[in-house]
Amino acid sequence: MKSIFFSQSAPTKNSREPQRSHRINHEIKIPEIRVIDSDGNMLGILPTREALKLAEERELDLVEIAPQAKPPVCKIIDFGKFSYEIQKKEKLAKKHQQQQLMKEIRFKWRTDTHDFNFKVRHAKDFLEDGNKVKASVMFRGREITHHEIGKELLERFVLDLQDIAKVDSPIKMEGKNLSVILSPAKSKKKS
Repeated sequence: MKSIFFSQSAPTKNSREPQRSHRINHEIKIPEIRVIDSDGNMLGILPTREALKLAEERELDLVEIAPQAKPPVCKIIDFGKFSYEIQKKEKLAKKHQQQQLMKEIRFKWRTDTHDFNFKVRHAKDFLEDGNKVKASVMFRGREITHHEIGKELLERFVLDLQDIAKVDSPIKMEGKNLSVILSPAKSKKKS
């Protein structure tokens, strides 16, 4: 008869708990701290135990807000409200961030003039929308021996878009592709 043993592992931290960047209450191990009350008034440099007592009397938390300062700065506030305000600020900052996408336009080394002009118009639209454009010339098999033709094609592409774009990364070989990355010279167009 075989016996099976189950080992108990140490309890793991719940992955749904948010990671805190601020130490609160008894997590603060520094002997002396600079304390600010909930109204923003400076209470001075106090021993940590005294600051904790003060926070408990006011039924609030002692939150370390500037750990790099000498002595570290702590504030007596409601931690729930404090973390909510931080999340709100981060959400607002994220909302106002401008997202730039990378659009790719591919050419063959034998691309005709009409197709080239058509792709340049698409690139202009992408750049006017505030996106970056990666233009690449694909080579298959022995076509790689004609990379100078692909380079001329990309130089012409950059020249046609120089009034609305600037070169982010110069023309270079990436495997069997020759590519260049352009970014808009102006800000995003208004819709």
